[in-house]
Amino acid sequence: MNKTLRTSIIVIISFSAYYAVSEYFVNIFSAIDLLINFRIISYILTYIVTGIPIFIGTAIIHKDIKIFGYLGLNGNFVTGFLVAGLFTLPMFIGGVIFFPVNYKITIPEIIKLTICAGFFEELYFRGFLFGQLFRYTKLGFIPSIILGAILFATGHLYQSSDFSVIIGIFLTTFMGAVLFAWLYVEWNYNLWAPILMHFLMNLSWEIFSVSENALGGGTSNVFRGLTIATAIVVTLIYKKRKGISLDVNRRTLWWRLTPAPDQPVPPNEDSGM
Repeated sequence: MNKTLRTSIIVIISFSAYYAVSEYFVNIFSAIDLLINFRIISYILTYIVTGIPIFIGTAIIHKDIKIFGYLGLNGNFVTGFLVAGLFTLPMFIGGVIFFPVNYKITIPEIIKLTICAGFFEELYFRGFLFGQLFRYTKLGFIPSIILGAILFATGHLYQSSDFSVIIGIFLTTFMGAVLFAWLYVEWNYNLWAPILMHFLMNLSWEIFSVSENALGGGTSNVFRGLTIATAIVVTLIYKKRKGISLDVNRRTLWWRLTPAPDQPVPPNEDSGM
């Protein structure tokens, strides 16, 4: 069995198992919280428990228990923080100018909705489901991202019962998944870049009374659009000035003609700023 087929099968089986276990997220959380009675820790542990199939799948793919490098977590954290902070600056500026501060939100809610969501969603959807396919097989960007983007977008549809809003939420989060995957690749497979951008985008959405769902309104989407544009333009300019070719290009959209790398980026070998 060739590498691309083997890895794809393991990714699909592992992520399907994760998705099935995630259906019992609330039940698992309740059981863990009953034992330790610390809601934030219980929430984090629940994410970890539901992610066990993904950790096992990564270890099987690479025949190595040192899985976090293969998931993109050995990239440069400082670089990820700096680029994410720069990219999301328009959303925070817009929040300060146009939206009131949400004084009702609590620290546990911030941790749950921003830190946990940003970290674990990027780890599981971009680091594993997308990353293992695009980085370690000959599959191109589009076939590697399409399933994860659909599932990621579908997972946000609970936020509304209005059909037109649901469509808007789906399209918004689908494109968000594509953007985060693209940033992950173009910042040298440094998962901290999309993790921290996801976290900061969610944070700006929560600390200011912007919207009750991911779709948002006209004003909020202007500044979200500026954030997206900033991320794309800065990334393109940075790579051009450094003389680094884009990893996602017309030759890698559908199929890789050259073998994918066998090993993750070593620590501190991130392209940096």
